[in-house]
Amino acid sequence: MKYIVDLAGRRLTVEIDGSDVVVDGVRMPASLETVEGTPVRLLRLGDAVHRVVARRDGARGQYAVDVDGWPFAAEALDERTRAIRDVAAASESASGPAPLKAPMPGLVVRVLAEVGAEVTAGQALVVVEAMKMENELRAAGPARVTAVHAVAGTAVEKGAVLVELAAL
Repeated sequence: MKYIVDLAGRRLTVEIDGSDVVVDGVRMPASLETVEGTPVRLLRLGDAVHRVVARRDGARGQYAVDVDGWPFAAEALDERTRAIRDVAAASESASGPAPLKAPMPGLVVRVLAEVGAEVTAGQALVVVEAMKMENELRAAGPARVTAVHAVAGTAVEKGAVLVELAAL
């Protein structure tokens, strides 16, 4: 199992592979033993032994960890969950509506957007033909059109910005 671990300001990739652990590409033998009747665990990494106490601390994947008497805040997530959180964080930090982009290569058939126009969620802005089908590309939410790059009759590549939008 592969995890992405944020610890002490560093992001590490940790993969558990049988009795080995691979930390940022470095493989070493590892084991984790419980000290009966205590929250203490003994972590063996190669020849080193560390005393570890960990407890959940907040949201999923967040832990308060004490390693050999040194306290750390850690977040350990599987690859998929980490990727989802990174995408969500990136979209939260973006300001205003995202530009309308071509979802696939195709031919611009019609341009329905005009600079300065206020658009509503679901309003068609550009029609692109791809694989012999016309696709209406619509506004995700209310916005003002700030620029129109799409031109009827021209070919566009996947990801090309067709219409730029700003918050109302």
